[in-house]
Amino acid sequence: MENMNKKEYQRYAEQRVPKPTFLKNNTMAFVVGGVICVLGQFIRNWLVENGLDDKAVAAGTAIILVFLGALLTGLGVYDKIGKVGGAGSLVPITGFSNAVVSPAMEFKTEGLIFGVAAKMFVIAGPVLVYGVGGSIIVGILHLLLKKG
Repeated sequence: MENMNKKEYQRYAEQRVPKPTFLKNNTMAFVVGGVICVLGQFIRNWLVENGLDDKAVAAGTAIILVFLGALLTGLGVYDKIGKVGGAGSLVPITGFSNAVVSPAMEFKTEGLIFGVAAKMFVIAGPVLVYGVGGSIIVGILHLLLKKG
């Protein structure tokens, strides 16, 4: 291998590089993301059947999906789903739940405050700041435009 020239090494390296699996990865992301969304639709339909109004159904569906994502992350199942589904497991609301709980699980040995609680806001913190800041700006604009 030391005596190879540049072209020989290039051919050698190309033979060793694994072939991309774009079609398989895209298909699995579509299937896993779709299954999560179908689960969300089942939850939504169940809440509607139990007589909740539209706002309660939307909130209840989100809460249940976030809880399931956190629970599956805590049990180590969501990581397996992520390995199979790739980006399909990240897009739905359960992916956000997984992103918040994963760092907390990793640092649980640091204690409840400096480990779990602090690390939960590594991902959630910027999202909350953006959401609160954006809502304040939209509220001020709405107030100014409504008076004008």
